[in-house]
Amino acid sequence: MRRNIIETVMGAVVLLTAIVFVGFALQSGTATPADGYQVNAIFSDAAGLAEGTEVRLAGVKVGAITGQSLDMDRLLVTVTFTLDPAIRLPEDTVARVVADGLLGGTAVTLDPGRSETLIPPGGEIRDARASVNIVDMIGQTIFGAGASDGGLGGDLGFE
Repeated sequence: MRRNIIETVMGAVVLLTAIVFVGFALQSGTATPADGYQVNAIFSDAAGLAEGTEVRLAGVKVGAITGQSLDMDRLLVTVTFTLDPAIRLPEDTVARVVADGLLGGTAVTLDPGRSETLIPPGGEIRDARASVNIVDMIGQTIFGAGASDGGLGGDLGFE
């Protein structure tokens, strides 16, 4: 009888801990700035970006993605994010999609330029760079993209 009580208590503790972690993950994963101003960036590929994805400046979170839309004329993705009102970006700022860790998460990093002119609220970052697809890079390295032998990357010793 005593063993059943201990197992029940331990099971309850594990279940409660799991619920706390799930609640924390949901709360921190969907947090977006309550106030701020919106800025758009046009990406050729927005793979890995979703609403709530962090926007960082010098490694510090300064905003979050609030929306995405596909420009059917240019076949590009318009990513809208809300920035902290204290952050003012020069018009030559670069937005880059970067890996957020080893588990495949992403974030948008802002690299401010040196222009005197600032991006107005609702403005657009003109230089937005999509992330590099590591699988494509490995494939190009292994198979020698653009090689004259049909992309096999040189003489493989087959006759």
